[in-house]
Amino acid sequence: MLNIQNARIAVIGLGYVGLPLACTFADKFPVIGYDVNTTKSRQLAAGHVSASIYGEEALQRALNCGQLKIAADISETATCNVYVIAVPTPADTNHHADPSLLLTACGMVGKLISKGDVVVVESTIAPGMTERLLIPRLEEASALKCNRDFTVGYSPERINPGDQEHTVKKICKIVSGSTPETADFLEQLYGAVITAGTYKATSISVAEASKMMENSQRDALIAFINEMQQVCTAMDIDIKEVMKAAATKWDYIPMHPGLVGGHCIPVDPYYLIDEAARYHVPTPMLSTARKVNNGMATWYAERIREAATRRGGNKVLLLGFAFKPDCEDVRNTLVADVFRELCRWGFSVTVYDPLVNAHRVQDIYHINVENRVPPLDDYAVVAECTPHTCFHDLEQCPAVQSRLVKLY
Repeated sequence: MLNIQNARIAVIGLGYVGLPLACTFADKFPVIGYDVNTTKSRQLAAGHVSASIYGEEALQRALNCGQLKIAADISETATCNVYVIAVPTPADTNHHADPSLLLTACGMVGKLISKGDVVVVESTIAPGMTERLLIPRLEEASALKCNRDFTVGYSPERINPGDQEHTVKKICKIVSGSTPETADFLEQLYGAVITAGTYKATSISVAEASKMMENSQRDALIAFINEMQQVCTAMDIDIKEVMKAAATKWDYIPMHPGLVGGHCIPVDPYYLIDEAARYHVPTPMLSTARKVNNGMATWYAERIREAATRRGGNKVLLLGFAFKPDCEDVRNTLVADVFRELCRWGFSVTVYDPLVNAHRVQDIYHINVENRVPPLDDYAVVAECTPHTCFHDLEQCPAVQSRLVKLY
């Protein structure tokens, strides 16, 4: 069995989860990071990375001390004995779980592992998927047997992109293993670098389900407050004042209405819904929450249309395109749906977001995003879709105040 003194870690997938984790592990262990995106790998090897994912200073420190190496080819990780897989687990266009990227990564890692190695999955998946899908793929690719030749762990990621306070070190890490010894090893391994400590789950399926519960709970709570916003708006009641009043009760759970985008909350419930269906368990609340939150883009677009109609204009400026404040991440952003609805109704729409990569938005959504402030007097409505901190001063401009519609 491995001990942390001889651990050599490979992190497969260097996005918002894998890269901070690789840099964190490099504080104590030798780490090799690999990503299938060769352009990203070259940039990372040169010490360049988006600040919203992880600071360049931390990356450069890990590279300069020699503890972190960025591999150009996954074969360079063959000297490692702990493989941490942190690749995306999206849903398809029909809102069904799509673990194909994770299965591909398991196939690649399976060809490299040796007897005694440990494979840890950080990607978000439904309860049972590690044992039902991932272990068989690893066994097939490696010609080895789990719990005889190698072992598996599951440690769900809890990264919050763009959050400079709740960094990977400061978030309690759930760990689990296919054997008690593996769970103990991972508790020590993560515990060596995670200052917030670890929590050892009693099984892999418990760890998987905990991640599903975290994000599905948030989805359901946001759906509730989104419905309350719709009700209060129809009754001409200020939802913010309602929330302030309700928050005076000790057991009220604070939640804010808004567009639910990103990589976790709009996706993870579908994994749980699909897995529950395999056991013939209906999940009406989860499904309804997804329907409510997916429909908010149209509801917001209608509020903007009403404001523009009242002001007799057809030009609209949307502030923000990222899925959350102070972040450049545009994955599953519902601002794209707001934009398309307004265009469908004949409005001329401009999007301004200084934080996002305009070329990436164009490639993914075929929408042009301005990174510089356009002439503010040109628009009947200025609608804040993503409440970036950088918009605070802009909101105080007289040219904006008189035509501002805030969606949050």
